[in-house]
Amino acid sequence: MQTSSTSPPALDPIRDVIRRVWGYSELRPLQHEAMTAARGGRDTLVVMPTGGGKSLCYQAPALLADRPTVVVSPLIALMKDQVDNLSARGVPAAFLNSSLTVADRRRVADGMLNGEYKLIFVAPERFASGIFWDLLEAGGVGAFAIDEAHCISHWGHDFRSDYRRLDQLRQRYPDASLHAFTATATPRVREDIAAQLHLREPEILVGDFFRPNLKYAAIERAYGFTDVIRAVKNRSRQAGIVYCIRRADVDELAASLQAAGVNAAGYHAGLSDDARTRVQDAFTAAETDVIVATVAFGMGIDRSDIRFVFHAALPKSIEHYQQETGRAGRDGAPADCTLFHHYEDYVCWQSIIEKEGGSDASGQLGMLREMYAFATSLSCRHRKLVTYFGQEWNRTSCDACDVCCGDVASLPDATVLAQKIMSAVYRTGERYGPAYIGEVLVGDATERVQARGHDQIPTFAAMLDYPIREIRAWIDQLADQGLLRREGEYNILKITPAGWRVLRSETDARLMPVKQPKRARKSRSSRRKTPGDVFAPGFGPASLTSRASGPAAPKAPPVPEGPLDIDARNLLERLKSLRREIADELNAPAFVVFSDRTLRAMARTRPTSATQMLEIKGVGPQKWEAFGQRFLDLIQETPTEPRP
Repeated sequence: MQTSSTSPPALDPIRDVIRRVWGYSELRPLQHEAMTAARGGRDTLVVMPTGGGKSLCYQAPALLADRPTVVVSPLIALMKDQVDNLSARGVPAAFLNSSLTVADRRRVADGMLNGEYKLIFVAPERFASGIFWDLLEAGGVGAFAIDEAHCISHWGHDFRSDYRRLDQLRQRYPDASLHAFTATATPRVREDIAAQLHLREPEILVGDFFRPNLKYAAIERAYGFTDVIRAVKNRSRQAGIVYCIRRADVDELAASLQAAGVNAAGYHAGLSDDARTRVQDAFTAAETDVIVATVAFGMGIDRSDIRFVFHAALPKSIEHYQQETGRAGRDGAPADCTLFHHYEDYVCWQSIIEKEGGSDASGQLGMLREMYAFATSLSCRHRKLVTYFGQEWNRTSCDACDVCCGDVASLPDATVLAQKIMSAVYRTGERYGPAYIGEVLVGDATERVQARGHDQIPTFAAMLDYPIREIRAWIDQLADQGLLRREGEYNILKITPAGWRVLRSETDARLMPVKQPKRARKSRSSRRKTPGDVFAPGFGPASLTSRASGPAAPKAPPVPEGPLDIDARNLLERLKSLRREIADELNAPAFVVFSDRTLRAMARTRPTSATQMLEIKGVGPQKWEAFGQRFLDLIQETPTEPRP
């Protein structure tokens, strides 16, 4: 005879320890699954968006384990805060990094040998020491939690060589379970993480990247930070973060916001440790409303009421963007994530990546192109983020981005422009990529265009009045809408069924305006100039008469030495952008146009005439005749920013 049991249901040890130590009665999605797998000794790979509660996934199981858990994290500055928070809850924890004195390191090592800690936080640099490996073995480590695990992958957005030593963990400690955590990992990066760490049949848990309380928008900004300052001022007394590319931009924008009455502070790696700590603590304590920062700020920030995250310039990758915007609205209330961007941001990042070099430069440039495509997209922003990280999108609209809410303007002649572009793709046989299609549309009769007879097709020079960069951006937009498809290594363009409906005028296309830098637009010749054309003999001062007629212009003053001021730095970036554009036209290195030293002299002296330009070392009559006027026009059209 079966009898009913009157005994109480078994208590879940995980939920019990979380309730007792942290006071939480509920868990976030996937947290319990991650903790259960970890407690069972199974390897895990956990991908949760920023603010998803990853740290609890390795901290709670550690309290229920017989052997300590080692947490590997690059965030040295935050280890003390984590250990202090755990210690305040009665959890025995310690950290071991370069900030400790010799005596403190010895104390922690003794504690590890004596089994005093449940959690030990270490930086990946520790694994460069053979003594540290031996210490871990003697301490009987039971599990490793690798935070920011994307750093081990060359395909990740923040690869760090110190993480590569972690591929020895499995061999050195075969009985310990490994748990990888990250907020930003595409399917390709996830596979690489699992391979590099030699995870054994890991439990792979990927959180939902759709956060409907975040309103995404992308705006092509005007020159300078005027748009950004206005947007911040419209959010009086709200907590927010504004990200910039350069430290100098942080200093300038923070000062401008302060002058405008905003309770703002700057944060970047150029500040002292004490200064950064003061800024971060003031923001966390709600004593500062707005932080203007480089990417150095944000990891580990524990403030849930951030109402906006603005980017004053294009981020380096979608991974960076998702991680940074994810710091907004952690309390579930609405928050704005607005990206103010310009093509010059793309050029700036490209220059930085190429200058730094490295084996992953090609991958970084690919990520940068994807980020620029996101900024200029006419597709749902949330869908772009969710699918980028390998998740399906089954909604017709997110109702939480500028595209879905109808806030993005479309060109009135978008359908005609789209038809011209797709017609060029069709008439060239759907065999070429965006760069070649751009050449055909602007009427650039290069040798390869003429050799293939494409200078004779109806769409040759069909978009003569548009810059090739603008056409390339529209090609990206058409591909993003599914009207064109890219194939293969060289991004060969194909027309999709939806594209054919536009081409046959059965439906309309949308194209977003692309702003141009303020400079004189050159007239196109029937063929591209070569470096030989640029430096052909026969040019001299006499040929400048039409440019410099009238009273003799005063000579440029001697070029001053010392660092450039803010206006000169801004102008220098624009001059470099123009130099790269011309170098691309010539198919030549940038230095063939002008050297950095010459551009810096232009930025310092801001010449106003041909005569003054010729006084600058490195210009000369031949280069002036070839392209000097374009630089002079840019200098004259670049305003100086008003100072408060």
